[in-house]
Amino acid sequence: MRRIPVTIITAGFAVAAVAGCGSSGGAGSSASASPARTASAKLSGSITVFAAASLQGAFTTIGQQFQAAHPGVKVTFSFGPSSGLAQQIISGAPADVFASASPKNMQQVVSAGDAASPATFASNVMGVATPPGNPGHVTSLADLAKKPVKVALCQPQVPCGAVAAQVFSNARITVRPVTLQPDVKSMLTQVELGNVDAGLVYVTDVKAAGTKVKGVVIPANENAATAYPIAPVSKSGNLAVAKAFEASVLSPAGQSVLAAAGFQKP
Repeated sequence: MRRIPVTIITAGFAVAAVAGCGSSGGAGSSASASPARTASAKLSGSITVFAAASLQGAFTTIGQQFQAAHPGVKVTFSFGPSSGLAQQIISGAPADVFASASPKNMQQVVSAGDAASPATFASNVMGVATPPGNPGHVTSLADLAKKPVKVALCQPQVPCGAVAAQVFSNARITVRPVTLQPDVKSMLTQVELGNVDAGLVYVTDVKAAGTKVKGVVIPANENAATAYPIAPVSKSGNLAVAKAFEASVLSPAGQSVLAAAGFQKP
């Protein structure tokens, strides 16, 4: 299967450690050393985390905090569409952790024997994004069905495309996009550049974009959500650190970062 390009971001600098952000290290500390410091010393080496594009901001922060808590560890991220990342893992790509924007794509990896017992750590809903000037005069979800309005959507096989289809079904409207993008970040870029009048993205992406876009809220009875599962990859070369990173995402500190980015509780 053709591999989908992804952006590699390395969280390679230290920041102040956040209390509670850490991993499940063993106890076994000496009387003069704190348990947290001893646990940190037990983790070393590097891991690569394959994560949905919509997690880029939150996971970069969590990665920085994780590295600060574990000085001997380096975390590299590969962000992209969950469907493409899942296929790369199944094809043997060297990943240590997979965080998907869809249970379906995670199940593909589990069924292939490349992960087990995923944990759901967040959920997300959709929102409409327009350029700041709103040239298409989009004020509601229904406006996306109007012929003059140029709409960007994610490709149907990726989570943001599948969830968008559910939103349109809920609202009983038909939307004909002028472009289909490989992931939510690419689609949001089309909106930011003014190439389209609107796009259907996650509310977290609208928040992260700030003044680059204008958000239009979708009513709860028309909206749809997706769950985000995470799991270490079975063939990880550093399973201890992979499991510790998963624990960090699930920890109160990790959940706080996700909440600040606009993600909802699972």
